[in-house]
Amino acid sequence: MFKLEKDFTYNMPAHFGGVKFDSEAKVTQKATTILINYETDQDLLENYIPGVFRLLTPEVQVMFSKFTEINWMLGGHYNLIDVSVPVKFNGKNDELEGNYSLVVWENKTAPILGGREQTGIPKIFADIEDLHILKPHYNTTASYDGNTFLNIYFEATDELTGDELEYIKSMSLSSNTIGWRYIPKVGAPGAELSQFILYPQGMEIKTAQVGNGSLKWTQLDPMQNAAQFHIINSLAALPIKKITGALLTEGIAILRAFGARVIE
Repeated sequence: MFKLEKDFTYNMPAHFGGVKFDSEAKVTQKATTILINYETDQDLLENYIPGVFRLLTPEVQVMFSKFTEINWMLGGHYNLIDVSVPVKFNGKNDELEGNYSLVVWENKTAPILGGREQTGIPKIFADIEDLHILKPHYNTTASYDGNTFLNIYFEATDELTGDELEYIKSMSLSSNTIGWRYIPKVGAPGAELSQFILYPQGMEIKTAQVGNGSLKWTQLDPMQNAAQFHIINSLAALPIKKITGALLTEGIAILRAFGARVIE
């Protein structure tokens, strides 16, 4: 009969086997990333931030990433859109700053499952276009069942070199991503498991360009996206007061899922 091995980690369905747990294991993948930050209304934004956090600035960061040559997917690829906010975690034992993920859309099942179950990142599915590129212009869209809910635009104006590039490289080597692993009870209200997770990751940047960024949220009704419309519409209701930064980078993303830990 099937038995769990104590030094293995498993995902559902566990009875087909798992992999040996290695806290030093790293996911590496080539990454093309667009980051757009914008200022919004603090009171509205704080509606979506649990009380253990303090919002550092009333800013939303939207990140598009195209990942390729992924080691754990044996050379596979997927696209991602991450919406996060800068916070400080004030817990009983931990105090740290990082980016709290409000929602992450991905266009492949495998990274969604691992990110939700292992590290509490709130990953859900969307169709995410590869970048449409006519330099210096870049754009992409996210949609569900043919209904577009996010357009991202970037126009490169300057390539970073010298000290400016070195600064971006050093700032990107290590970052704290924070997720909330919430597992509902079966047959009852409330949570079976509710944990905040620190997921260490970073990026070895090779090139970086600054430019003009913009994005557009489009509200959807329940018939267009029954499972996600409340998420999309909540983000669309946050005013974009001012774009505070726009950056395009190329490099290698390094994710340390097995190095994640519960913070409290």
